[in-house]
Amino acid sequence: MKVGFAIEVNQGLESAVYDHFGSAPEFLIVDIDTMQVQDVTNPDTEHAHGNCNPMGKLGGNRIDALVVGGIGSGAIMRLNAMGIKVYRAGAVKVEDNIGLLRENGLQELSTSDSCSGHQGQCGHN
Repeated sequence: MKVGFAIEVNQGLESAVYDHFGSAPEFLIVDIDTMQVQDVTNPDTEHAHGNCNPMGKLGGNRIDALVVGGIGSGAIMRLNAMGIKVYRAGAVKVEDNIGLLRENGLQELSTSDSCSGHQGQCGHN
């Protein structure tokens, strides 16, 4: 299972999950079966509200789930339409969130859990 994480700085599995998907400087994609890690730079950290292209941000890499501090409703809808589940980070570090995900300990987000307007920090870590 490949899981994407919004991060600010790549520190591997020790990376901190970033507060907002759309403006995250980078993404870490982790195959949680093999623990293989890939870093992807977000080419579009600044976008108009509602114009988020989730797969473009992930460099076209296919993932099964996404873990974020916060995310807008449009991105949730687009990701869900592609069969990608979106979860709110339950811990600071990527590695700890992988453990929580394996234990079904992360909250799956719906559009009613989304950030409003992308202003400031919308994460709840």
